[in-house]
Amino acid sequence: MENASSRTAAALLLFLLAASSVGGAAAQQASGVTAVRNSYESSLAFWDLWAVRAYCATWDAGMPLEWRQRYGWGAFCGPAGPRGQASCGRCLLVANAATGAQATVRILDQCSFGGLGLDPFVFTQLDTDGLGVVTGQLTVSYHFVDCQD
Repeated sequence: MENASSRTAAALLLFLLAASSVGGAAAQQASGVTAVRNSYESSLAFWDLWAVRAYCATWDAGMPLEWRQRYGWGAFCGPAGPRGQASCGRCLLVANAATGAQATVRILDQCSFGGLGLDPFVFTQLDTDGLGVVTGQLTVSYHFVDCQD
């Protein structure tokens, strides 16, 4: 009898662990999110996080230039995923909900409106139909991805 209850408890534990890992993965993505154009102009600032007063400068300003140039920059305050220092340096694959255009962005700043702030280069990459320029925003989805660096 004890052996059967031990197996049942072990099976329940495995189920709960599996369920929590699925929930964790789901918490790393969102859709219907507002993205706006941020004024980083990273290339004009020579990819200097201090110069643009990026929140993540404390942790990421000393990263190699190649690392800071690899992806467009973004401010993150989306509804799902880590916030603050935990999001610094991580990457998002962002997709325009209207057109499907995609771009990878590196999180180097934070925001407070519940969406994404994208540097002009990334915003333009995603705004393939030109409506983002007209309205000042895009509706996007995102999920966290490996930056491959």
